[in-house]
Amino acid sequence: MNIHEYQGKELLAKFGAAIPAGYAALSVEEAVAGAKQLPGPLYVVKAQIHAGGRGKGKFKELGADAKGGVRLAKSLAEVEEHAREMLGNTLVTIQTGEHGKQVNRLYVTDGVDIAKEYYLSMLVDRKSGRIAIIVSTEGGIDIEEVAHSTPEKITTITIDPATGFQPHHGRAVAFALKLKGDLNKQAQILTRQIFDAFVAKDAAMLEINPLVESKDGKLLVLDTKMSFDSNALYRHPDVVELRDETEEDPAEIEASKYDLAYIKLDGDIGCMVNGAGLAMATMDIIKLNGMFPANFLDVGGGANKEKVTAAFKIILSDPAVKGILVNIFGGIMKCDIIAEGIVAAAKEVNLSVPLVVRLEGTNVDLGKQILEGSGLPIVSASDLGDAAKKIVAEVKKLQA
Repeated sequence: MNIHEYQGKELLAKFGAAIPAGYAALSVEEAVAGAKQLPGPLYVVKAQIHAGGRGKGKFKELGADAKGGVRLAKSLAEVEEHAREMLGNTLVTIQTGEHGKQVNRLYVTDGVDIAKEYYLSMLVDRKSGRIAIIVSTEGGIDIEEVAHSTPEKITTITIDPATGFQPHHGRAVAFALKLKGDLNKQAQILTRQIFDAFVAKDAAMLEINPLVESKDGKLLVLDTKMSFDSNALYRHPDVVELRDETEEDPAEIEASKYDLAYIKLDGDIGCMVNGAGLAMATMDIIKLNGMFPANFLDVGGGANKEKVTAAFKIILSDPAVKGILVNIFGGIMKCDIIAEGIVAAAKEVNLSVPLVVRLEGTNVDLGKQILEGSGLPIVSASDLGDAAKKIVAEVKKLQA
């Protein structure tokens, strides 16, 4: 689960991290009112969407000369002008894709005289099984280019979960950022603070870009992105309250109600599988046969009629879907039970696109008999390769 910048900053502030003063706003009036509570005369108006690259982004409705989603304002009048241009319009960044995201919230913060920008992030490194701290002296909007062109400017420090955060980790971060004196001490303290927040809230990723040194010698968190382990959210009702469903795909929200893993993609063949590995293989073989998957949908190991029906409805809610490939391995859940669920679901949703089903595992022959005797135009496949060829052929037949 992702949260907005202002929410991440408020969370980090509870752990002692230094952040510039700021106010969230849902309207132009709230943006101006928030700015009035700041000392000024320099303000920053930031679009709040769940995507990076806002500074270089462009608003669809404002033309090629439009300013980005992070703007400086030197007066309350400019705050109001920027707020009016941003709210309700669609911001397109390198991370949103060409469709962009509508801006429904703003964050108005106090301006900072910046002496230097740095980069600092934490994430769960699945390869080492540790929390990794990633830092660079080259923070700011071009950090992706730094990672690509000059990776030697990026330092990674891992923390053994058996020992946890130790003073030497803070010193290593300060050394990597080439900070001295009081700034060195501030970096050590800040690293411990954000590590404590990361662990306490079961975060999956925390990015501060930029972390800035102000001209008066303060180390400040200027921008924050945070995401959390969805499997641990039951332990953090305070984090769940920060969820902004307007930033999520409606189909993904609906899928979460049934404990389905659903991610919308850009293709035209819907995929329903049980198991992430099987999903990846299914998507790959669809591409191998010349078409593209419309989604990643994993019903999990406990596939039943209710889940299968919900999955069909979610897939068919996407108008781009021209066919469905079901690829299920019956282990704990027997193939005949799965087949009954598929037939019931297909009847309930009044299936109107080609459906190819590949079943394997316990009671597979009985499952295939149920599909064949359903009276529905369900195409049965012998293996994954056969299934991919058949669904691609069915979709192309319709498009011809």
